[in-house]
Amino acid sequence: MKTKILFIVCLLFGLMFINAGLNKFFNYMPVPKDMPKSAMAMFGALMQIKWLMPLIGIAEIVGGILVIIPRYRALGAIIIFPVMIGIVLTAISLSSGLIMALVLFVILIWVIIENWAKYLPMIR
Repeated sequence: MKTKILFIVCLLFGLMFINAGLNKFFNYMPVPKDMPKSAMAMFGALMQIKWLMPLIGIAEIVGGILVIIPRYRALGAIIIFPVMIGIVLTAISLSSGLIMALVLFVILIWVIIENWAKYLPMIR
């Protein structure tokens, strides 16, 4: 039962990151009209670095795909981890979307804990 729940959660988590990564290339999700000026300034500054958004998009797409596949879930979690840290820090600094960011972060930590045995050879 636990493995089925983990698979469903990882499937939704992975699809969310694949969607976010694809949006960085195709811009099909509209920007909210009521976005604070501080958020617009921050995202505008990030867009000035031409290679950053494609890099984050590729990491989100690859990590999302790998998190869905049980055999490669540990690798996908490690790829998504730095992106997730950025998402949480952005949510904290903008004071919006923090609940969703924390839920995704908890899911990622759960995936990492479930695959902890796969990380041990790198630590030793």
